[in-house]
Amino acid sequence: MPIYLQQPAMISAIGCGMEAHIQALLNPPAQTLLQTNDTWVQGKNFAFGAVRETLRPFAEHTAAAHRSRNNQLLWHALEQIEPQIMQAKQVYGAERIAVIIGTSVSGADENIPLFRQLADGETPTVAFNQQAQLHSDPADFIRQVYGLSGLAYGVSTACTSGARALISAARLLNAGVCDAVICGGVDTLSPLTINGFHALEVLSDGLANPFSANRNGINIGEAAAVFVATRDKQPDSLPLLGYGASSDAYHMSSPHPDGVGAIAAFKQSLQHAALNPDQIAWINAHGTGTRHNDRMESRAVAEVFGMQTAVTSTKPLTGHTLGAAGALEAAFLWAMVSRKWNEGGILPPQLWDGVRDEELPEIMLSNTGSRWPAGRRIGASSSFAFGGNNAVLIIGEEADA
Repeated sequence: MPIYLQQPAMISAIGCGMEAHIQALLNPPAQTLLQTNDTWVQGKNFAFGAVRETLRPFAEHTAAAHRSRNNQLLWHALEQIEPQIMQAKQVYGAERIAVIIGTSVSGADENIPLFRQLADGETPTVAFNQQAQLHSDPADFIRQVYGLSGLAYGVSTACTSGARALISAARLLNAGVCDAVICGGVDTLSPLTINGFHALEVLSDGLANPFSANRNGINIGEAAAVFVATRDKQPDSLPLLGYGASSDAYHMSSPHPDGVGAIAAFKQSLQHAALNPDQIAWINAHGTGTRHNDRMESRAVAEVFGMQTAVTSTKPLTGHTLGAAGALEAAFLWAMVSRKWNEGGILPPQLWDGVRDEELPEIMLSNTGSRWPAGRRIGASSSFAFGGNNAVLIIGEEADA
C-alpha cells in the first residue's frame, strides 16, 4: 500500500520554506551559503551550514522542559505545515496521529551550563533538564504543543535518523497503528558533534567537494525537515514508493569500503517499490565529501544503477545536517519530483571542482543541463551513518500520473 507524503516543511542554511530551497537547488548562488566560524573548535576555523533565520518564539503553552534551540528550529519549520497538522487532527482525531522525529543530539546542549559548573567544581545554580537529553524530545514536543495523544518516539541512528523516521512512519501506517504521522528530522549545530567529527579528522578545511579527487571532508550543518504522512492521498501529495535499510556493521564510524550495506539498501528499496534500477532517474546522494563515503557510495551506485543515472550531493549547499539530513534530502527529492514546484523538470547540478577521482567509478554526476527524462518521475535519496547503518527512500509519481 502506498504511503503519501504531503508538501514538507524545511529550514536549513539555504533559508526557510519550499521556494527558497528550490531556488538554491536549481540556481546555486555564486557565493557559498556556509559561514566560517572559529568558535566551535578551539583554534580552528571551519565552514558550517548555520541557520540565519530569526526563529519564531515558542507558543505560550509550550512546556519549559521542551524549550531548547533544537525544538525551536523544529517549531520554526512546523509553521509551514500547521494547516496540514490541524486538518489531520480534525479528520483523524488527536489519538490517531503519531509523531516520529529523528535527531542525534536533541536538546542536550541546554544542559551545558550545568555541566560546566560541575566540571569547574562549582555549586550548580541551574537545574538539570532530563527531557532535553532524550532523543524522543522533538517528538514529545510536537505531541505536547499540538495536543496530540497518539504514539510518539524518537529515532537516533546518526545520519540516517531522518530517513528512518519516514520509514518508521510508513510501517506504522501500513500496520494500522495510526492514520497520520508527523515525521522527519532535526539537528542543530552542537559542540558535541562538531568536535566529535573533528576528532575523527573528517571536517573539511574548506568547502565540501563530494566525489572530487580533491575532497577532504565534510561541513557540519543544521536543519529541520518534516512531513505529514497518510494512507490517504491528499492534494499535491506524492507517494513514498519504497524504502530499504541495512546495517553492514563493518566499523564503528566507517562504511564497508565495497559498499555492501549500501548496495543491500538500494536493492531492498527497489524491491519494495517493485521498480527496476533503470526507472530511477535521479539519486540525491549522501555524498558527504569524505574519502570513505564517496568511494563506497559511488561503488554502490555503479553496482546497482550503472553509470547513466544522474547523481547529486546537495550537501555543499546545506552542510551535513546529521539527524536531519535524511529527511531534508527526502524533502529535496519530493520538491524535484513535484510538477507543481518543478514544472520544468530541472535537476540540481553537482557543486564541485570537476576533478574526478580516477579511483572512483565514473558515475554520472549532474550538471546544469540535467533534467528529468520524459515520463514518470522517480528518484531515490540515500543516507548512510556510523556503524554501517544505511537507508534509502524512493519518492516518485504513481504509474498513472
